[in-house]
Amino acid sequence: MSAHREWTVDCLDIAGRHRDLQVFVRQGRVVLVAPPGEIAFLTPLDVGRLRAALRDAVMDASEEPSNAKNK
Repeated sequence: MSAHREWTVDCLDIAGRHRDLQVFVRQGRVVLVAPPGEIAFLTPLDVGRLRAALRDAVMDASEEPSNAKNK
């Protein structure tokens, strides 16, 4: 699979500012990027969106070849 999908999930940082969590797949691994140096607060609905994004990313990762050497 050559197309790289990315997902974003809304959250708030500790100061109440709107931020995003990012989820994507690289080299067969799921990557989760939080706001830099911040805490991410999620509503129950946002947690469901994060769960769905992680589920989809895992499915994509299982189809993408990994460069990891049996670690």
